[in-house]
Amino acid sequence: MTATYAFPAPVDLPQAEEKVVYLTTSGDLREPANVAGWATQEAFESVLAAALGNEGWSVRRAFDVDPGRGHGFVTSQRHGIETFRNIPPDAPVIVATTIWQYSHHVLPGLRTHRGPILTVANFAPDWPGLVGLLNLNASLTKARVPYSTTWTVDGKDEWFLACLRTWLETGTLEHDTSHVRDLPALPETEEVRLGRALAEQLRTEKAIMGVFDEGCMGMYNAIIDDELLNPLGIYKERLSQSELWAQMQTVPDDERVRWGSGSPTRA
Repeated sequence: MTATYAFPAPVDLPQAEEKVVYLTTSGDLREPANVAGWATQEAFESVLAAALGNEGWSVRRAFDVDPGRGHGFVTSQRHGIETFRNIPPDAPVIVATTIWQYSHHVLPGLRTHRGPILTVANFAPDWPGLVGLLNLNASLTKARVPYSTTWTVDGKDEWFLACLRTWLETGTLEHDTSHVRDLPALPETEEVRLGRALAEQLRTEKAIMGVFDEGCMGMYNAIIDDELLNPLGIYKERLSQSELWAQMQTVPDDERVRWGSGSPTRA
């Protein structure tokens, strides 16, 4: 008897268009944060569209704003994966960030994207767009995904416009790093000798580090791989939050850790 298999149908991928940039976002898992930040994001996207238009490019959102949710942020990995199905694999992509974002929402799509990637954030003291941008950039760097990055207050400063123009023309953007210097050689002091002795002790005797919720808030960059930690003598014990809860039930009430003012204190 000959077996028959249902093979998946080939996917028709969208084709890149001339002078079109695709825009996507990376939002929060917490809906109130997305709703609260949407007006700022919407205004920033208008700023980007105007700057791109002045360079002869148009911007196309990779997905529609959801009126029912009251915003147009990517809110999960699945949402991000589905969003990237609408982006031509070779098209230039901008990830616009104005609020705190969960990098794993867009990492699956960005990992396999072949076109130029630009991460852009607003520079506003009352919104964490720049913080979210740095987290996303660190995650992309850890994942070894090529990307460029820039930021702006209002989209009108010459530095930002020059950065945007360079990226549109070349697909890459390099910032001046001439101010970066190598760390000087450590002096032979008692403190340095102690540090080396402690490091050698750690490698020899080893230590176990308890880890809860590795990659919390989508911070892929915060996951330090075992291949990097183990040579230092540090090993992970990945802890289950359900196990923590179960063990807490065996501890008398007056011995449980109570959380107050952001730090644990014993009753």
